[in-house]
Order: sequence, then C-alpha cells, then structure tokens
Amino acid sequence: MASLKKYLAELIGTFVLVVFGCGTACLVGCDSANGGGYILTALAFGLVIVAMAYSIGNISGCHINPAVSLGVLLSGKMKVLDFVGYVAAQCIGAILGGGFLKLIFAGKEGEKLFDMTGGLGSNGLAGVGGSVLIGLIVEIVLTFVFVLAILGVTSRVENGKVAGIVIGLTLVLVHILGIGLTGTSVNPARSIGPALFAGGDALAQVWVFIVGPLVGAAVAAGVYRFLDGKQADK
Repeated sequence: MASLKKYLAELIGTFVLVVFGCGTACLVGCDSANGGGYILTALAFGLVIVAMAYSIGNISGCHINPAVSLGVLLSGKMKVLDFVGYVAAQCIGAILGGGFLKLIFAGKEGEKLFDMTGGLGSNGLAGVGGSVLIGLIVEIVLTFVFVLAILGVTSRVENGKVAGIVIGLTLVLVHILGIGLTGTSVNPARSIGPALFAGGDALAQVWVFIVGPLVGAAVAAGVYRFLDGKQADK
C-alpha cells in the first residue's frame, strides 16, 4: 500500500507538471522574441516543482521525472522495483496531462503558440537547427545541472526545508537557457505525454528527449558520487 501511494503521488505530480508547465507554454508562447512568455513558461515549470515538493515530497520524494529517479537509483538511494514503479507512474501521469491539454486546446489557437514541433508544449529541435546531436548535447548538459543540484541539495537532512525551492529555481534556470533551443525537456515523461497527442515531428523526435535526459542524469549521478566520496575521505 505504501508503494502504491508513492506511485500515485508521482502520477499526480507529473500530471500537474505537464498541465501547468506545458499548458502555460501553449497559452503565452515562449519564443525568444516573446520574452514575457518565455519567462512565464520557465517560472511555471519551476513553480510546479516547488508546489509539488511541499505537497507530495514527503510521500514519494517528488521525483516526477524518470531522469531524476534514475539519478536517485544510481546514487544507491532507490530500489530497482521502486524505480520501475516510479517511471511507469510518471509516464502515465504525463500521458494523462497531454490528453488533458489536447482536450482543452483542441481546435484553438493556443495549441500552436508554443510550436517547436507540433504544439501542446512538445519538445523539438527547431532551436538547434534540427540537429539531433546538438539537441542531445543540450539535453544532457541541462539535465546534468538539474539532477546534480537535486542530488546535492537532498543529500543533507538539514536542507529539507529549502530543497523544494532550490530544485524549483534550478528548473527555472535550465528552462531559461533551454526553451529557445529544445523547449527544455530534462524529463522524458514530460516529453512523451505531449508528443503522443501532438504527433508529427514531436513524436518522431521524442527519443532525443528520452535519451538525452537519461544520459545527463546518469552522468550527474556518477559525478556526484565521485565528488561526495572525495568529501567523505577528508
């Protein structure tokens, strides 16, 4: 029962992330020429993390992101069975979120306001000239920074009161750079949900936003374990 509650919390959290983050992108647009919408979208994603961290964080840890769960797994703080359950719940939540966005924006201009590929806040490679390699590198670096911050701030119990704020602001940070390049994924589930309903190039390119964040998270986990181990040796 405890595990089911954790999985349900992850499902709800990821649903909220997709609806409010990608939904804001649909409503306000976030191309580089529209600076207000750009910042609002970055803030929406970050503020969701803050809200969810202080509501479901005590239940599941508020990963709401398969890349984060992978980083935690590789850091030795999560069991493989829980990892599988978390990722399944996150993907289901993201798909439900994508479906909700399709429902409320279907046939409306708002669906195309953030049209990196096919609307609905889906990720794409338009900002990197369609280059798969550059898109992968961008996502690896953005996710590395995001997951490294998470592993660092959650490694000390005394950081508990501010962890949600730090993580949320870090997500805002990576969005500020990444939105104009790839739309900023750093989260395979967040990319899968909208892409399934946007179709077209969004769905064809979604693998980039699965592989990139997972690689970035794995590198972050390895680097943090090395750095933290060195500190422990002193």
